[in-house]
Amino acid sequence: MRKPLIAGNWKMNKTVAQATELVEGLLAGVGQPQDREVLVCPPFTALHAVGWLIKGSPIMLGAQNLYPRDSGAYTGEVSARMLLEAGCSHVIIGHSERRGYFGESDEFANQKVKATLGAGLKVILCVGESRQQREAGQAERIVTDQVRRCLADLIAEDMAEVVIAYEPIWAIGTALTARPEDAEEMHACIRSLLGELFSEQVAEAMRILYGGSVKPGNIDDLMVQPDIDGALVGGASLEAQSFLRIIHFEWITIG
Repeated sequence: MRKPLIAGNWKMNKTVAQATELVEGLLAGVGQPQDREVLVCPPFTALHAVGWLIKGSPIMLGAQNLYPRDSGAYTGEVSARMLLEAGCSHVIIGHSERRGYFGESDEFANQKVKATLGAGLKVILCVGESRQQREAGQAERIVTDQVRRCLADLIAEDMAEVVIAYEPIWAIGTALTARPEDAEEMHACIRSLLGELFSEQVAEAMRILYGGSVKPGNIDDLMVQPDIDGALVGGASLEAQSFLRIIHFEWITIG
């Protein structure tokens, strides 16, 4: 059975002091979960402080981005090696905000995926369609094309270190959330594609998270779905009690 992953993407929020306060709240309530994993992805400036606080705890540390070079004249960028040294285990790649605001392509995301894996870090690869693409009946094609291009040239063994996060763009930072059955349909489509690209065994083992206005009020209904293996949480991960409720979702019929 796939162990669910609940990941918090803090985006450009939280000073070091605020991040420390949030993590202290999470540590007070997270307990010792054995049947799920927990990850927080603070801004770069808070990675060291958060990493120090959660060391030895059930909470893992992730980064929100990287640049696909080991070092060099890339002002303002951060490498996989730097993130590894900071204590990170995961890196978010291909988030729609990186694509939309900064013009990052699937091909560039593919470079980042390779750099992340090459450094011994795990990938959380984000894919998703816009509202216009969904209304035009293009959602499945858009998402599967993203998966194909972002995972180009990888082999089955690489997939043990990759998590996919399906995040419909129209549901990120809005009051909208994909209906659980619609999210499940896309997750099942992604899993089927992974079987074609790699193998049925790989597809069955890989975790596919849902992201897009995940909240305490909808997490249980989402996690009932057989192909939803966790959540990539945005705004609801910025407050300890809210994120803790999502972490402690009601276990029903996963897997």
